Amino acid sequence: MKPSLWQWWKRLFTLLEIPAPDPPRLLRRIEIMEWNITLPVKAVAVGIIFYSFVSTPWFGLTLSMLDVTVETVQYIFWFYVLASGVLAALLLNLRRLPLAVVQWTVVTSSLVDGLFLTGMMLITGGLDSILFWLFVALIIRNAVSVPVGFSQLFLNFAISLCYVLVVALDRSVAQNLDEFTRRALDITPHEDWGEPFVLRLTVLLLTTVCCYGTQALLERQRLAAEEAEEFAAREGQLRSAGRLAAEFAHQIKNPLAVINSTAFSLQRALRDARTEVTQQIGIIQEEVARADQVITQIMGYAQLSECHVEKLNVVEELNRTIAQVFPSVVPTGVQVHRAYGRGFPPLLMQRGHLSEVFVNLLKNAQEALVEKGNVFVTADSHRDHSIEISVRDDGPGIAPDKIERIFEAYYTTKERGTGLGLAIVKHNVELYGGNVRVESELGKGAKFTLIFPAKALMNPAK
Repeated sequence: MKPSLWQWWKRLFTLLEIPAPDPPRLLRRIEIMEWNITLPVKAVAVGIIFYSFVSTPWFGLTLSMLDVTVETVQYIFWFYVLASGVLAALLLNLRRLPLAVVQWTVVTSSLVDGLFLTGMMLITGGLDSILFWLFVALIIRNAVSVPVGFSQLFLNFAISLCYVLVVALDRSVAQNLDEFTRRALDITPHEDWGEPFVLRLTVLLLTTVCCYGTQALLERQRLAAEEAEEFAAREGQLRSAGRLAAEFAHQIKNPLAVINSTAFSLQRALRDARTEVTQQIGIIQEEVARADQVITQIMGYAQLSECHVEKLNVVEELNRTIAQVFPSVVPTGVQVHRAYGRGFPPLLMQRGHLSEVFVNLLKNAQEALVEKGNVFVTADSHRDHSIEISVRDDGPGIAPDKIERIFEAYYTTKERGTGLGLAIVKHNVELYGGNVRVESELGKGAKFTLIFPAKALMNPAK
C-alpha cells in the first residue's frame, strides 16, 4: 500500500522536527545576534532616519496623499523608537529574565521591526525600494534568535506578509496621486503586482524555508555527533567498570575458595566432636557461601557491562516490561493504568540495566497488591530533556521506620524476599547519572519515581 499525501507530509514534518536548543545555548545565540549585531545596527539606522526626517521640509507639509503617508510614517517612527528602547532594555537584561520573557521580547522586537520597515519601504520606493533586502536580513536574524519550531516559521511568514502589505499600500498611494505629482516624483503606478513582486516574495519564502531546513539539518547533525560521543563515553565507562568488577571478583573468589575448602576439611576432621568449633566452622561456611553469591552477581554484572549501549524508547520498554510482568493471558485482579507524555528523547543505556529496573519495580507493586488493586505507570519528559518515570500502587504502603532502608542490599520486608531488587534499581539508575526516590504512607500505597538525565556521564563508582 502506497503512503498517502498526508503520510508524506507527516514524514516531512517528523524529519524537520527537532528539539529546541538548551536554554544556555539559546541565550548565547540571542546575546550574539541581538546584543552584538542587531542593537548596534538599529541604533545607527534610527540616527540616520532621525537626521533624514529632521533635515527635510516634510514636517507640516500636507500637499498630497504621498505627503500624508510620509508624515504618518514619521509619527510611527517615534512610536518605533519608544518601543525599541523598551525592548532593548529588556534584552540588555536577558540574563536576569526568564527564558520565556526573553523569547517573547525577541519575537515582539522582530514584529515591530518588520512593521516599521513596511512604512520605510512605502516612502522609499514601495515595490522598487532597495530596503526590500532588509526583510531578508530580518528573516535570517529570526532564524538565529528564535528556536526552530512553529514560532520561527510563524514569525518569518508574518515578515513576508509585511512585504505584501508594502506592495498593497504602495499601489493604493500611487493610485490616489494626481498626475502632476506623479510626473514630478517620476512615479509610475503599478496596474498589477507583476513579476517583480512574485519573485521577491518567492525570495522571502525560500529564505524562510531554507533557514529553517538548514537549522534542522545542522541541529540533527549536532545531536547525532553528541549521541555518538555519549555512546562512546558510556560504553567506555561500562567496560572500565566491568573490568574492575571482574578483576575484583577474580581476586576475592580464589581466597574464598581456599577458606571454604579448609573449613570443609576441618569440619570432616571434627565431625565426631560436637564442640563449639564445629558451629564456628559452619558459620564460616555460610558466610563464605554468601560472599560467593555476591561475587557471582558481580561477575554477572561484569559480563553485562561488555554489552553495548543502545538507544532505547522509554514507552516501548515500559510496555514490553508490563506485558512481561502482567501477561494478558494470565487473569489477575491487578489493573495497570498507563499515562505517557510525548516527545521523549532516547535513553542511552543497556537494555538489560533498564529492564532490571522496570521489572523489579513492577514486581514489587504486584507483590504488594497480592491479588487485587491498581498499578499506575507514568512517564513524562521535562524541558531539560530529562525523563521522569513513576510506578505507584494502592497497596498497604511501607512503614516510616523501614522506608529509609529499602534500598539497602539484603534488606527486605518480605518473607521470601532477597533484599536485592530495590538495591539493583538504585544501582542501575545511579549508574547512568539518575536518581530514584520513594513516597509512601501506610494504607495509601507506595510510589517510586525515577529521573534519567538525557545527557549525563555515568558514575562508575556506583
